[in-house]
Amino acid sequence: MTTQDQKQKHATGRARSGKMLTAIGDVMREAYKRGWITTRDGNCSVRMRNRPFLYITPSGWRKTILHPEHIVKIKIKSKEILEIPPLRPSGELWMHWNLLKDVKKTTSVLHLHPTYCVAAMYRGWQLNDIVKDFPEVFRYTRTGPNVPRLEATSQDLADQTYEKFLGKDGKIAYDIVGQECHGVTAIAGNPWDAFEHIERVEHICKIVLAAS
Repeated sequence: MTTQDQKQKHATGRARSGKMLTAIGDVMREAYKRGWITTRDGNCSVRMRNRPFLYITPSGWRKTILHPEHIVKIKIKSKEILEIPPLRPSGELWMHWNLLKDVKKTTSVLHLHPTYCVAAMYRGWQLNDIVKDFPEVFRYTRTGPNVPRLEATSQDLADQTYEKFLGKDGKIAYDIVGQECHGVTAIAGNPWDAFEHIERVEHICKIVLAAS
């Protein structure tokens, strides 16, 4: 590869990273507009293909004014933060890292508190049971079993969320799981696709709650 080719490759990579970071802010603002989070709630992350860095929303930052320069870039190896960023990362950092640590392609994780999903779980319903009657959801979004009620930002929540995403082969088998009395977490190739997984399940929960 020539020097010019290398420069072009790096420039393309920076452009893709920039688009992803912009999408994080856009998604979080849309979630706030829909009432799925309050201004300082929720978190989103991205790990670019073949890169040792995780990009994640900062802790306590108002999502209405979240822009690429506010996203925390962390270099992590074996759960050790190698470079301490100026802004503190989301308290759900290890939940994101669990889901992103082994990915081979660009992947995003999104955690929100959508009203009807949380309400359905509060009633004791499993999200994967709710959506199985609605092909417009299960054809495009694989919903895993609920994570039981656990303390937010805890290592237990991070670990059990990861476990609920796994299939029998030990690989990620679902696009979204619910976390009882808390919210939902989705994984996809970019923040907007993760958002759509949440949107689909939230829509069906709204229908089912209205009909019950």
